[in-house]
Amino acid sequence: TTEKLWGGRFTGSTDPVMESFNACIEIDKRLCFADIKGSIAYAKGLTKLDLLTEEECDILLKGLKQIQEEWKNGRFEIKKNDEDIHTANERRLKELVGATAGKLHTGRSRNDQVATDVRLWLKSALDELKSLLLDVIHALINRADREIGIIMPGYTHLQRAQPIQWSHWLLSHSWALRRDSERLKELVKRVDILPLGSGALAGNAFGIDRKFLASELGFSDISGNSLDATSDRDFIAEFLFWATIVMTHISKISEDLILYSTKEFDFLKFADAYSTGSSLMPQKKNSDSAELIRGKTGKVFGNCCALLMVLKGLPSTYNKDLQEDKAPMFDTFDTLNGALKIIHGIFSTLTINEKKMEAALSVEMLATDLAYYLVKKGIPFREAHSMAGQAVQIAERRGCGLNQIDLESLQEISKMFTKDVVQVWNYRNSVEQYTSIGGTSTKSILDQIDVMKQWIVKQTDETGSS
Repeated sequence: TTEKLWGGRFTGSTDPVMESFNACIEIDKRLCFADIKGSIAYAKGLTKLDLLTEEECDILLKGLKQIQEEWKNGRFEIKKNDEDIHTANERRLKELVGATAGKLHTGRSRNDQVATDVRLWLKSALDELKSLLLDVIHALINRADREIGIIMPGYTHLQRAQPIQWSHWLLSHSWALRRDSERLKELVKRVDILPLGSGALAGNAFGIDRKFLASELGFSDISGNSLDATSDRDFIAEFLFWATIVMTHISKISEDLILYSTKEFDFLKFADAYSTGSSLMPQKKNSDSAELIRGKTGKVFGNCCALLMVLKGLPSTYNKDLQEDKAPMFDTFDTLNGALKIIHGIFSTLTINEKKMEAALSVEMLATDLAYYLVKKGIPFREAHSMAGQAVQIAERRGCGLNQIDLESLQEISKMFTKDVVQVWNYRNSVEQYTSIGGTSTKSILDQIDVMKQWIVKQTDETGSS
């Protein structure tokens, strides 16, 4: 026990079951580079205080960089007593540079160390997710621009509702993912806060220059209270919630794609690259890529709930429960990272069946247009809605389409029906009447595409300058 970083006051050995239960190295070894980066900055900070000589600092930095290379090349050996990434790196540093390694932890606790490591790792992870999210949005916008003019049924309650353009459907999801991108900006602000220099809970007794540490590590802000800094995992919970929202949006997209790819709809086909087959039924081509996204979304929900349950009953400052923060964070990142790549690949390769989309249009979807026809002749909408409903009843009773009802029968409902009612029975006219901002007309869609393209350029510029 005395060999452990915390073993000085212990005389008995740790139960082997407890050793295993306590260890988290197999999970938090992903923080290896962040941990080394934080130690390099801290060594420089200690040197500024003359707690390390320049020579000692150089020795430590050389050792830390060698450890970094060992992790990078897969040559770092995790040993039995390496209970976490901090222990492993410090143990290896001591092997390389001797007793000088013990000076590196002056005034630093694993409490502020791990909080810093996680924030460093998550900052980098969010940069990657931001780029992948923008790729998906870009793919949606490009398809919407390229395939404008294709009309398909729009659905509510999974029943045919009104004609829309395929491009409008694509853009609807780009707007949802755009909101996710905007939320990400806010999340980054709360991740980008330095806790290093907070010690175990009371602060740093040696006057470490935390502004210097923030500058060295690329943090834009510094935590204001050491008690809060060492226990704060709000930023992980917020990341998990954000990821849950993104996965919800991608799951919704996937559900639509799965339905649209069935023979019952046949609006689109998945590329072979994103499909699988059946070991029994040779004819099957399954949309497993989208189905897996839909299924994995539940796991991301669960990760968010799991961390909130860990946090809900904790007293102030650090508690060992917080060791359980990293597994849901890493798993959620991996899942979302994969899902964004898959959905981008789907949209980059799927083919659409324009004829099937248009064949699925049915004249009863123009019942709203029939009501609008009457509104334009001065009838209040509620009355017009009722009259259009009466026309639907006649069509259902006769087993015919709305457009097959004779003018005389329509005029029994309202004398406002005249020969020009035939203009209603046109799907192109229907979609093109929605010219207000956000509508499904070609004009509105082109405006949306222009707005989204400008937004994408702005995001790309911001990413390049950050």
